[in-house]
Amino acid sequence: MKTAIVNLGTIVTGDIKAPFSPADCILMEDGRIVAMGSVSAEQLAKCDVVIDAAGTTAIPGLIDSHVHITFGDYTPRQRVVGYLESYVHGGTTTSITASEVHVPGRPKDPAGVKALALAARACFLDYRPGGMRVHAGSIILEPGLTEDDLKEVMASGLWLAKAGFGAFATPYDYAPLMQAARRLGMVTTMHTGGSSIPGSSGIWAEHVLASNPSVSFHVNGGPTAMPEAGFARLVHESDIALQLCTAGNLRTALLTAKLLDDAGQPERLLIATDTPTGSGIMPLGMFYTISHLASLGGIPPEQAIAAATGNNARVYRLNSGFLQVGKDADVVLIDACAGGSQDDALSALRNGDVPAVAAVVTDGVPRFVGRSRNTPAAIRTVRVAECRLPRDFSGASH
Repeated sequence: MKTAIVNLGTIVTGDIKAPFSPADCILMEDGRIVAMGSVSAEQLAKCDVVIDAAGTTAIPGLIDSHVHITFGDYTPRQRVVGYLESYVHGGTTTSITASEVHVPGRPKDPAGVKALALAARACFLDYRPGGMRVHAGSIILEPGLTEDDLKEVMASGLWLAKAGFGAFATPYDYAPLMQAARRLGMVTTMHTGGSSIPGSSGIWAEHVLASNPSVSFHVNGGPTAMPEAGFARLVHESDIALQLCTAGNLRTALLTAKLLDDAGQPERLLIATDTPTGSGIMPLGMFYTISHLASLGGIPPEQAIAAATGNNARVYRLNSGFLQVGKDADVVLIDACAGGSQDDALSALRNGDVPAVAAVVTDGVPRFVGRSRNTPAAIRTVRVAECRLPRDFSGASH
């Protein structure tokens, strides 16, 4: 499929080092971005769909790097069906599992945890709820697992390992397996903060430093934050990516962002939601945290957007998260909301507003164009200008 977005007002690239592109058009084909800049009438005539952005802002599809999926678009924790598809209407085009810890009666023996992670991964390989790409299957580290077990699941395609919900005597006991997993090339993640479910334990900075994961999960608390002194330790004594979650402590989220900014390392900041959990589901959760950082933390909105897109993509080694030629064609059009006090999406974020989502494209395919069911209408009218397919992308059914 060949899709073009024209008449763009602003392009936020997701790259924290080069956050803006001067282009006014994005051309996509076969699921990738193939060109950015001015596009000729001849090129547009060859497109299946042409979207008129009407001067709105393009950003990469948001990457929620902390979603507690189970199997399919259903969460038994909240008894909700269709939440992932609903997240697409909040601009989230990619979700990364934070482990399938909420599967009822989840196994805790080595064979069981391997089977659970591999089954979850397999379920989402060809399943894209609402067009969302889901990276599922994270092995939950439990006593009895060995480095050979990790090699076995990696040979089957698994690349995520999670510490924090196992039955180890102390959080320090995760360190050997965590270090082995990272050495083998897995992306390793670790619960940070107070206990979030019965039977789990609090994990503080000293435990995280001992395991040295790729990502310190919900460093601002999931939902309870760790003791204050730990934040500076993680910033200054490691290169661990520090993930902020909407379902956490707002004060320490702002603290973490400032510490990383002051250290000259904003690329280590990641944004996620940590849902569905006791905090419920949050289709607009990613934008809430972006707006909090921009309005309360003084972070430039384009930098906050990078924390929710390109920063996540780099840490998790994804081809999405950037509006650049060769990257996955996941694009979200945002604008200031009708009835608000601002005139464009970035100004709205600085003002603390969640922006209007006016269109979402994933894998080069428009999922809806015109209006999200989860946000107010945009100031500008985004529309399908040309469609040479027998399909309706207006989202009228929503």
